[in-house]
Amino acid sequence: MRSFHDRVVAFAFAVGLLIAGAVGAHAGPYEDALAGFTADSFGDTADAIEALAASGDARTAPLLEALKDQRLLFSAEAKKVFIKDKADKLTDAGTGEAVASPPSDIDNVRLNNRVRGMIDATLGSLTLMAKEPQRRYEAAQAVFKSRDAGAFAAVEKALAAETDPHVKKALSEARAALVLTSDDASAEDKLAAVAVVRDRGDQDALALVESLPADAPPALREAAASARSKIQGNLAVWSAVQNAWYGISLGSVLLLAAIGLAITFGVMGVINMAHGEMVMLGAYTTFVVQEFIRTNYPGLFDYSLVIAVPLAFLVAGAVGVAVERGIIRFLYGRPLETLLATWGLSLILQQAVRTAFGPTNKDVGNPSWMSGAFDFGGITVTYNRLWIICFTLSVFVALLAMLRFTRLGLEMRAVTQNRSMAAAMGIRTARIDALTFGLGSGIAGIAGVALSQIDNVSPNLGQGYIIDSFMVVVFGGVGNLWGTLVGALTLGIANKFLEPYAGAVLGKIAILVFIILFIQKRPRGMFALKGRAVEA
Repeated sequence: MRSFHDRVVAFAFAVGLLIAGAVGAHAGPYEDALAGFTADSFGDTADAIEALAASGDARTAPLLEALKDQRLLFSAEAKKVFIKDKADKLTDAGTGEAVASPPSDIDNVRLNNRVRGMIDATLGSLTLMAKEPQRRYEAAQAVFKSRDAGAFAAVEKALAAETDPHVKKALSEARAALVLTSDDASAEDKLAAVAVVRDRGDQDALALVESLPADAPPALREAAASARSKIQGNLAVWSAVQNAWYGISLGSVLLLAAIGLAITFGVMGVINMAHGEMVMLGAYTTFVVQEFIRTNYPGLFDYSLVIAVPLAFLVAGAVGVAVERGIIRFLYGRPLETLLATWGLSLILQQAVRTAFGPTNKDVGNPSWMSGAFDFGGITVTYNRLWIICFTLSVFVALLAMLRFTRLGLEMRAVTQNRSMAAAMGIRTARIDALTFGLGSGIAGIAGVALSQIDNVSPNLGQGYIIDSFMVVVFGGVGNLWGTLVGALTLGIANKFLEPYAGAVLGKIAILVFIILFIQKRPRGMFALKGRAVEA
């Protein structure tokens, strides 16, 4: 039987082993790497990122995400690293415990371009085997751009296990980028990699091909030159497609701003210089609706534009009817006085809004379904522009249906073609004038809802579109909606194709000169109205 002394020694030895095991459990490659972040040195931070990547610890990815988002902090005195969450609460990066009272010398871990590149590359390597295909795709893209040689083994492993064709293609491109920048790859592998990069065909692929050393083998240089030529041709095609998309986007905005003017000008022959202010009123209606929803019903913010559209139509339409009844109806047949009166009215409306809301731009937010963008081939499509195009086309179709199938539309068309005959048939032309002016102003108001998503909401918002709107209406054909559609798209696309060569200002001047010359040959525009009054 052991003595008491022996039992005490054994117990102390066991306690020592437990303490050593506890200390060892908390001191590993991950914990050792954290010390590099407390040195406040870019070099030590880079070394720490490499050590974290090599540790294989599951905590590495969240820590690097925090570092990338500037949520990683350190204390040089305490030699500790902390992660800040979205609610600004701190957690000890080593133990995972919440920190109630952080050290006084706490500060952010600083980043530079080299460190940011390492973070992207390491995160890409860590997420190449993620469950979600989109995360794997983004990781492969990050590896392609960073060309981190340390990710080669992870890419090979992920490529062998990948089943999604889209992600597999991205992984193949990432592997090709690593092969082309490697000194150990064979000539055959590099030739195959050039073909893969050539098929990718974007700006990153072109930069990779052009970065090949001048002393590369002749076969590789020839393949690279051929790939560069093909990529440049591909980029030229996609650049033209991108310009066409931008032109359609601009054309949809012009159409939305001009379509109400086309109705007013076509039916009534009134040059309404206050039309841009109707657009501005629609934008401010959107601002008021969003402010009300933010204050009282924040959960409905995604529906704010749906609520704002009918309200903007009613507000701008009511102002339009009031303007027609109070000013315009006394000035029919006097175009100069009408122009001056509506121009003065535009100044009054601008000043009224400036007095009510202030002169500064107002913040009108994008709902979640209008935020972000996606890649389509070689172009980037933003959701807000895409939705505005769809909205514009729906307004155009609804307006065509209204003019064709409703009583108001038939009476408007009758007044447009022959006002005196329409009056003789019992149509109250004064009432049609007021409703037409209100309709045109209301459509301008919902144009303001759309424009609030892509432009600054200010008292001068409408002034940026009034001249372009008149150009669209005159070019397409006064009073003809199809002419307005074709004119808006034509001018929008032409403007975007001219901008890269002539600049924005000279491009607009060239468009204006073209319209002046065009009107000399076709004074009624591309699609002139038909009717006895028009032909008289």
